[in-house]
Amino acid sequence: MGYFSSLDISASGLTAQRLRMDTISQNIANVNTTRTENGQPYRRKTVLFEEKSGSVPFSDYLSKSISDRSAGSGVRVTAIVEDQSPFRREYDPGHPDADEEGYVLKPNIDIITEMVNMISATRAYEANVTSINTSKDMAMKALEIGR
Repeated sequence: MGYFSSLDISASGLTAQRLRMDTISQNIANVNTTRTENGQPYRRKTVLFEEKSGSVPFSDYLSKSISDRSAGSGVRVTAIVEDQSPFRREYDPGHPDADEEGYVLKPNIDIITEMVNMISATRAYEANVTSINTSKDMAMKALEIGR
């Protein structure tokens, strides 16, 4: 694995985690949105990742990396999908979106789950930044050897 390959892998992780954090932020911002353009409450969104290099199983990469000292090529976002779990029902007869029984459909968002996901995405982002900084430090040390 070359120097720039390690930077490319970490950069793809940074991009993916940033999009994940943006999506989580959008979910949190819409936790009380009871009506969207389609007339339904907001649906929670999640980000799907996959390895950039395609459909080669991890075990093949593991055995190849042991023998060839090669690595994958990062991660990419394949889709942002809506969570199809049911909406929450809350009793609020004074709400403009309440049905005839007084219940309002609320988004299928759990703030605690979103905060845990945000912490996870933040830690993954920080890990990628640390990886880039470590690669940079190793390159600087290699240049200092030549002095």
